[in-house]
Amino acid sequence: MTTSPAETSARGSDLPETGPARTSRLLHPDPAVRRLAGITLVNTLGNGLSLAVGVLFFTRVLGLSAARLGFGLTVAGLCGVAASMPAGRAADRWGARRVLVLLVALEAVGTAGYALVHSYPAFVALACAVTAVDRGSAAVRNALYAEVLPADRRVAGRAYLRVVTNAGLCGGTALGAIALQADTRPVYLTAILADAVSFAVVAVLYLRLPAPAPGRHERPGRPGRQRNPALRDGPFLVVTALNSLFCLQFALLEVGVPLWIVQQTDAPRITVAGTLIVNTLLVIVLQVRATRGTEDPATAARVCGRAGLILAASCVVIGLAHGLPPVVAAVVVLVGVALQALGEVLSQAGGWALSYDLADERAHGAYQGVHNAGSAASLMIGPAVVSTAVIGFGLLGWAALGVLLAGAGLAMGPAVRWAGRRGAIAV
Repeated sequence: MTTSPAETSARGSDLPETGPARTSRLLHPDPAVRRLAGITLVNTLGNGLSLAVGVLFFTRVLGLSAARLGFGLTVAGLCGVAASMPAGRAADRWGARRVLVLLVALEAVGTAGYALVHSYPAFVALACAVTAVDRGSAAVRNALYAEVLPADRRVAGRAYLRVVTNAGLCGGTALGAIALQADTRPVYLTAILADAVSFAVVAVLYLRLPAPAPGRHERPGRPGRQRNPALRDGPFLVVTALNSLFCLQFALLEVGVPLWIVQQTDAPRITVAGTLIVNTLLVIVLQVRATRGTEDPATAARVCGRAGLILAASCVVIGLAHGLPPVVAAVVVLVGVALQALGEVLSQAGGWALSYDLADERAHGAYQGVHNAGSAASLMIGPAVVSTAVIGFGLLGWAALGVLLAGAGLAMGPAVRWAGRRGAIAV
C-alpha cells in the first residue's frame, strides 16, 4: 500500500503535533473514504446499540424464550444467506448506490417494526425480512466500494472503514450499556427505534453520495437474466469457500472463547470482557497496516497463508488454558486472543484483496454477492460448530479448528495460481 501524503508529512516533521495535526492524521486523505467513514460511523453506532440490547429486548419485551429466539434467528440467517446473491446482481443492473439506499431504507422500516410485533410468527417473518435486507445491503455495500474507490485503494479504504466500524460499535455498545442498566420496556423500545433512525439517516447519506460515472455498472449485452458469472468462476468459488472457513474465527471469539473461559478454565469471568477489549483495540491499531503487501493476488494469498498459521497458533494457545491457575489461565487466553486478532486483520485484508482482484470489474455486485453469501453462511453455522465440535473436545477440538484454519489459509495460494492459469489475473 502506498504511503498517504498525510503519513509522509507527519514522518518528515520533527515538530510536535498540535490538536489539528493529530486530527488530520486520523482522517483519511481520500474524500470518498471520509464520506463513507461518516456513514459507517452512524450505521455502526446504531448497530452497537442494537447488539447490546437486542437479546434482552426480544426476551424481556417481546417475551420470547431463548429456544424460540434461537430458532427464529437461525431461520433469519438462512434468509440472509439467500439474499446476498440477488442483491449483488441487482447492484450490477441498477447501480450499487441506488440499490443500497432502498435496502437500508427497508431495514429502517423493518427495525422499527419490531416495536409492533406481538406474535411469534410475526417476529420470525420480520426477522427474516430484516436479516435478508441486512445481508443484501452488506454485499451491495462492498460493490459500492468498488464503484467509488479506485482499484488500488479499495482494500486500504475497507481497512480504514473497518477501524471506524469497530469504533462505532464500541460507542454504540456503551450507549447500550446505559439502556441495560435502566432495564425498562420504554428504554429498550427507545434503543430499538434509535437503531431504526440510524438506518434512515444512513439511507439519506448514501443518497447524497456522488453518483459514479455513467456506465460504471452497465455494459452492453448483459441483460438481467444472464447467469451469475461468479457462480461459473471456479477459482473465485474456491476462494469464497476458503474465506468462509476463515470466518469461523468470529464464532471462536464471540462464542467459543467465552464458553471456554466459563466452562473449562479457572480464569476469572471478567476475562471474557478482556478478550473483547483486546481484540477490538488490536483490530483498530493493526487493520490498516495489515493491508500493506496485498497489492497483488499472489501476495494477498501469502498473507492469507500467514493468517491461517497465526490463527492455528491462537487456537492451540487458548486450548492450553485448561487446568492452569486462574491468573495464568487468564493471561494465556488473552495471549491467544491477541494472536487471533493478528490473524483476523491479516485474513480480512487478504480476503478483501482477493474478492476484488479475482472479480470481473464489470460485475462486482455479482461477485461480492457470492462472496458475502459464503461469509454469511459461516457466521450462521459457526456458533454451533464451535460450541459442539470444539468446546466439547477440549484441546483436541481447539487443535482441530486450528488445523482447519491453517489449511484454509495455505490453500489460498493454489487457488490463486489456478486463477492465474485460467487467465483470470496475472500472478
